[in-house]
Amino acid sequence: MKVRIIDISKGRQRYHERYGMLEQGSSSRSTGLNTVWHDYRGDALLLDESELVGIDKPKSQLIRWLVHEDPRLKVFSVSGMGGLGKTTLVKKVFDDAVVKNHFQSHVWITVSESFKIEVLLKGIIKQLFEEIKQPIPQGIDSMDTNSLKGIINAFLQRKRYVLVFDDVWDIHAWQSFRYVFPIGNCGSRVVLTTRNADIASLASKEYHGDVYNLQTLPPEESWTLFCKKTFMDNSCPSHLEGLSKAILNKCEGLPLAIVAISGLLSTKDKSSVDEWDKIYRSFGAELEGNDKLLSMNKILSLSYIDLPHYLKFYFLYLSVFPKDCLIDHWRLIRLWVAEGFVEMKVGMTVEEVAEGYLNELINRSLVQVAEMRSGGRVKTYRIHDLWREIIVLKSREQNIVTLAGEQNKAWPKKVRRLSINNHWEYTQQSKRFTQLRSLLMFNATDSLSKLSMLSSSSDGLQLLTVLDLRGALLETFPNEVLKLLQLKYLSLRGTKVKIIPKSIRKLQNLETLDLKQTYVTELPNDILKLQRLRHILLYHYIQDPIPSICFKDYCGFKAPTEIGSLSSLQKLCCIETNHDNGTILLGEVGKLTQLRKLHIEKLRNEHGRALCLSLKKLSNLRSLVVRATGENEIIDLDSLSSPPQLLRMLNLEGSLHKVPHWLPSLHSLVRVTLAWSNLRDVDPLESLQGLPNLVELELLQTHVGEELCFKAGGFQRLVRLYLVGFKGLRWVKVEAGSMPHLEELLIRKCELVEELPSDIEHLTNLKSLYLIDMSDGLISNLNREGGNNWKIAHIPKVCIGDTKHGYWKENYLT
Repeated sequence: MKVRIIDISKGRQRYHERYGMLEQGSSSRSTGLNTVWHDYRGDALLLDESELVGIDKPKSQLIRWLVHEDPRLKVFSVSGMGGLGKTTLVKKVFDDAVVKNHFQSHVWITVSESFKIEVLLKGIIKQLFEEIKQPIPQGIDSMDTNSLKGIINAFLQRKRYVLVFDDVWDIHAWQSFRYVFPIGNCGSRVVLTTRNADIASLASKEYHGDVYNLQTLPPEESWTLFCKKTFMDNSCPSHLEGLSKAILNKCEGLPLAIVAISGLLSTKDKSSVDEWDKIYRSFGAELEGNDKLLSMNKILSLSYIDLPHYLKFYFLYLSVFPKDCLIDHWRLIRLWVAEGFVEMKVGMTVEEVAEGYLNELINRSLVQVAEMRSGGRVKTYRIHDLWREIIVLKSREQNIVTLAGEQNKAWPKKVRRLSINNHWEYTQQSKRFTQLRSLLMFNATDSLSKLSMLSSSSDGLQLLTVLDLRGALLETFPNEVLKLLQLKYLSLRGTKVKIIPKSIRKLQNLETLDLKQTYVTELPNDILKLQRLRHILLYHYIQDPIPSICFKDYCGFKAPTEIGSLSSLQKLCCIETNHDNGTILLGEVGKLTQLRKLHIEKLRNEHGRALCLSLKKLSNLRSLVVRATGENEIIDLDSLSSPPQLLRMLNLEGSLHKVPHWLPSLHSLVRVTLAWSNLRDVDPLESLQGLPNLVELELLQTHVGEELCFKAGGFQRLVRLYLVGFKGLRWVKVEAGSMPHLEELLIRKCELVEELPSDIEHLTNLKSLYLIDMSDGLISNLNREGGNNWKIAHIPKVCIGDTKHGYWKENYLT
């Protein structure tokens, strides 16, 4: 009850901060005086264009969209995180003479997160009538919502209008006024600015428009803006240049942050390096307590305040990751699940629920996508530096995460989650670990043996559910871990551990066992006692210092024969089957009906039938990797009568008599890899070209014929195509109408090919063409004057490379 009362009090305080004010009698933390926070977002409407940087390109694009001759009503959205300058950009477009002259009626409405629909509608009416210098209809103050909408709709009939709805926060806001404006056929336009990508996409798709995703400023423009605001158009003094760029790097191209920090620095003594260095070192504290940065902090924090309650904890949890850390998609989801944050939903796994929450954070521009996986799925995320500073502050306030090594920061009485970066910080605080739930380490440089925490305090770590020792200097499995009976998540990834002890059976609550890139080659039968296991990740790659095209060994593990008893398993990566009980083991796999990902290594020809019998039972399977014992070993999966229909990724590496007959029926496939298939008298493209959702296709030594022909109408959604190691291939043909969305084409080690793919000019969306380790004849033809280079003149990036001789030319045509 006491905790709830405190939460209510804090909630009340956050409510007042959300609406830009502090109660009378309360004191501002930064000044100690009664104050009202000024919302500087409105100042963006008053900026002179000469003060702006990096606005020309997006402004021109938006104007082109608005004045395009298409008579249909269109809705355009400008989307991005807070502080990017969305309002500033759209206001300059709205005020441009070309736009003013093109439309008959012009309305600008600021929506914000706390709008009232009646006030918004009355504002539209007043602007419409004042623009034509007509009296506002009488009685609108007493009208209901429907009557107000009727006046607006009638006024705009048969007019070409532009309406701007600035700062739209949620779907309900958009739905409350989407029917106010008539559709008509006069070329009218509506523009939204929003931090929420879902709103932007929904509104623009519904009304034939587009979304402009506003990006941060590049380094050159960031520096220009910084100098303009800090030194009043003067150049930066040489003795401050290094510190200035270090401070600017923290802003990561965010215009609001650059302007705010410039305003602070412009008041500082330009001759004092010490004062600037102090600001750089205490950037997080400045965000929290400096008046000049308070408004920026507030504007960014609005996005956090607007989060639903259930998302706030997920977002603050991201503070466990160090600065500049790329956050792995599945690592984050498994951590959330192990922490117990994720609630069950009917018909969904907890991992799917967590993935939905993560997508919400992305769509709200709070988390940025850093890298994409092949197949179009997200691989890693990152957080803007300023957002990380903010969530670290809020996480510390709420005692969600404790960061070891933070200078001059007192640790809380009860440490619940401890994040250690680089090295262990142990400062006689063992009594504080009695409530520890999670211990994560990053970029480990110390040996675990140097730390007495686990060995001396293990009795005090009985609540630990997450232990991530990724990269620690471990050579043996730490026996102290076996005392952590509540453990759900254990990662020893990247360590030198070789053997998993039988006593691991004690960890009855374990859900994730991550042993990637270790030296473990076998799991004991006792692992079968862990009935809650959902993810077994155990394999390592054999690194090839010189990239080559050969069949490489991936080392998986020898699994217990009765692995089918682990009925909760969702990911099994990867089991080796080249031993006497391989057939029995593959039969057991069929009992794992919850599997989403299955990776099988070193499959023998005689095991194909057993694998097919199991695959037809795995209806939840999304990803399947099957690799033979060698490139000449046959993978025979043609006896599979009912393949998993939800399969998104398929990777078959080994010899094939023919393309499996069931492959064309897998309409959910997004990515396909066929390697060392060595198909004769069979065109693999015939089976693949009709897959409706195929985005990425990799063919490595798949076909021994002289020609590959991509026929008209085939591969309608393909974005990336890789053709590698075709020893007999001489010609690649691309018929008009094939691969209309292809953006990246790589051809490598096809040494008999001496000409560009015929009709490559039809691939109008192609952005990158890579020709690697190709024949001298092809290079000569490209270099010959009057050749066919005009066919690839439309491709922005054409790369020629020879890995054997270390040659690489990034932009061949230039």
